[in-house]
Amino acid sequence: MRGAVLILGLLLATPVGAEAPTASLRPLARPQADVPAAPVVMAPSAALTFPRPVLRRAVPGRVSLAPQAAPVAAFRVATSPFAPRMTDRPYLRPAALTQRVTEQAAAVVRGQVCGDPAIQGEVIADIAGPGGCGVLGAVRVKSVAGVSLSTEPTIDCNTAKALRRWVSDGIIPAVGNTGGGVAALQVVGHYTCRSRVGGSATNNKLSEHGRGRAVDIGGIQLKDGRALTVLTDWGSGTAGQQLKAMWKAACGPFGTVLGPAANAAHRDHFHVDTARYRSGTYCR
Repeated sequence: MRGAVLILGLLLATPVGAEAPTASLRPLARPQADVPAAPVVMAPSAALTFPRPVLRRAVPGRVSLAPQAAPVAAFRVATSPFAPRMTDRPYLRPAALTQRVTEQAAAVVRGQVCGDPAIQGEVIADIAGPGGCGVLGAVRVKSVAGVSLSTEPTIDCNTAKALRRWVSDGIIPAVGNTGGGVAALQVVGHYTCRSRVGGSATNNKLSEHGRGRAVDIGGIQLKDGRALTVLTDWGSGTAGQQLKAMWKAACGPFGTVLGPAANAAHRDHFHVDTARYRSGTYCR
């Protein structure tokens, strides 16, 4: 009751229209002299000064810009104590290994024929024979697509390239991993001056063998020593299916493809040649 009377007396004592005093519950700010100056810390990103392009020199018709050198404030970078002291890098190849690889690559280039590193062999002189026989641009092929040939056939480059495509796209995929893969082709026929049915070239139409355009393949030598042969494996189990796939894949790279289904003369080998016909590839 006494407190209420005191407050009422203060209100009555305040003149009407007079400005009320401003009161604040916040403490007064300390004098500036009593507050130590806080150090100014500059973030590393703020301390960087980027170069600005400036004119280097005046050249008539051309303006040359050069970056203006500016000091960059250094700052410490914290690293983890668990960070590796050195970056793991592969060791350099031994000099002997590098030299061997270089020599092998050079040997491949030297041994290529027909402009294809995948065809290894040697160029031989053109062959002239009787009755239209002969080979222009003859080569003796040692391997194609990394697959050796049991006998190095004498053929022309067009036939060598077709053989390489057949091995790469047909024979190797057909064999797959069987026996470790393809090791070699069993070549049983190549250039010889004869007719299509054998004997003298003057007695019948000239065989493509007489022009260096044909190769006869009797089987596939596998890396584990086994062999897939046309004579014993054609039409028999998995090996027969693989040989059938090879025969089919030859229809395209070659113009003529003959196998056991063609006639008795081809019961033991595939005959492939690069003769071309208006009706397309002849496969039988």
